[in-house]
Amino acid sequence: MTDGMLDDDLRHELTGLLERAGIRAERGLITRMLQTALLLGRENTDRLDLKIASSALSEMRDAFRLFQPFHNIPKVTVFGSARTLHDDPLYVQARDVAAALAGDGWMVVTGAGPGIMQAAAEGAGSKMSLGVSIRLPFEERANSIVEQDAQIVSMKYFFTRKLMLIKESRGFICLPGGFGTMDEMFELLTLQQTGKAEPMPIVLLDEPGGSFWTGLKTFIDEHLVPAGVISPQDLDRVLITDSVEEAVADITAFWRNYDSLRWVGDRLVLRLVHEPTDADVQSLNERFGDMCAEGRIERSGALETEIADGDVVELPRLVLNLRQRAVGSLFALIRAIDELPSAV
Repeated sequence: MTDGMLDDDLRHELTGLLERAGIRAERGLITRMLQTALLLGRENTDRLDLKIASSALSEMRDAFRLFQPFHNIPKVTVFGSARTLHDDPLYVQARDVAAALAGDGWMVVTGAGPGIMQAAAEGAGSKMSLGVSIRLPFEERANSIVEQDAQIVSMKYFFTRKLMLIKESRGFICLPGGFGTMDEMFELLTLQQTGKAEPMPIVLLDEPGGSFWTGLKTFIDEHLVPAGVISPQDLDRVLITDSVEEAVADITAFWRNYDSLRWVGDRLVLRLVHEPTDADVQSLNERFGDMCAEGRIERSGALETEIADGDVVELPRLVLNLRQRAVGSLFALIRAIDELPSAV
């Protein structure tokens, strides 16, 4: 066995193991996971490191099983403080925004705890709530709403919990909170800023007349932007509001026409609900043509790779060669796609 590789005999045994286990799909990926586990053992990895790797994989499996039956239902994750009391205006905001989205067919994902998390679960109702809780020695157990239908998974590690709170959702609503809430909010912004996550709507929702998020924006504008550590437009993709109605409209409008994206080689493929007209494409090129490394934004059907994979081949497409540095403008392009005359 060489570094990062198994010898032929072991690879053959792994193939036989998959055969006996009845595993037919995605054998390459499963083999890689088994190979990694064997290499960890071969390299005398520290026991604590092995426990972290084992627990993380086990927790992700549990979470994947929780979310799998609801794969085709749109989800929004609501973040906020576990310490918010029932009579706090923020509690009412969280409950009302979750109820409105659930009424539109969205499931609501929370951290399954008290405070804002319970408020959102109450608003959505037990059937439309999913919980990803964290095991802490000093916090309350999961709230009764998500426990009611056993639509909950419990995590030991914050990093696996955060992954699952973000991975499945098509929108995010953050209400004021402490270190945990701010960590989750800045993680979302970082993933969007760096292009490590697909563009998603992010709403910072305050109580009526509240200044929590506007105060944060002031700090960003007065300190982070002048220091040059972020770009002036990095917060443009975020809606700051104290209106439940605006929050709901922002989340749902993002998906009015835009469906999904995929990279095929160097080409970025944007899948749409409605076929764009020639005038639509011309308008987009006039506004966003500088995002292209070469060529123009062009209308397209499904590409060969997408057809081979059966990847929503029925939807119309826009295709472009995106400049690497233009990833931050992708959010604005999607918003423009949602506002095309053909999408109304």
